[in-house]
Amino acid sequence: MSSKRTSPLRVAVLASGRGSNLQAIIDAIESKKVQASIVAVISNKKEAVALERARTHGVKDIFVDPKPFAGQPDNREQYDRALLGLLQQYEVDLVLLAGYMKIVTAVLVKAYANRMMNIHPSLLPSFPGLDVQKKAIEWGCKLAGCTVHFVTEGVDEGPIILQAAVPILDQDTPDTLAARILEQEHKIYPRAVQLFAEGRLRVEGRRVFIEEGKPVGEAVISPS
Repeated sequence: MSSKRTSPLRVAVLASGRGSNLQAIIDAIESKKVQASIVAVISNKKEAVALERARTHGVKDIFVDPKPFAGQPDNREQYDRALLGLLQQYEVDLVLLAGYMKIVTAVLVKAYANRMMNIHPSLLPSFPGLDVQKKAIEWGCKLAGCTVHFVTEGVDEGPIILQAAVPILDQDTPDTLAARILEQEHKIYPRAVQLFAEGRLRVEGRRVFIEEGKPVGEAVISPS
């Protein structure tokens, strides 16, 4: 459970790609909807657009090259130890995965237990992993959506914080469905960060309870 805070939440974002969820969180912070400060954006891709977004907004951008670790037998753990050193250096309270295309190891998961979030473009526990919009359409699902969850060592298996749902339309392709889901991602990820900043998230086993105030954890059905 996150505790009540007296100073701005210090956030680091791990991203590998374009960083649209990063941008949504930056926008929410700048508009005062989220009381937090992004102290670093870290990527395993030198040309990641997410790093450019960070620079544009005056946020420290850091590229950590995975190549020097590639020859080591425990290369993934060694890479994450390098990341952990940076996170500790910047005194990070909460780590956000935003299109981060590496599976984090126990090195980071244990250090940031219930303090590391990910957003996944399906209604977990359905369709973990990749190509989730295609799978949802092929299975004939009537709803798809996205999930913010705490990160555990199992891929896309952590306790669920928030979910949002959209209907799957008859004419949907994986791309059109993904675009509508992404709109919901941009809403619920900043909301989850703010709930953490307010100290309102309590984890009991697989369940995340939102304390006080109006319940906001139920799935939301978008009209289109």
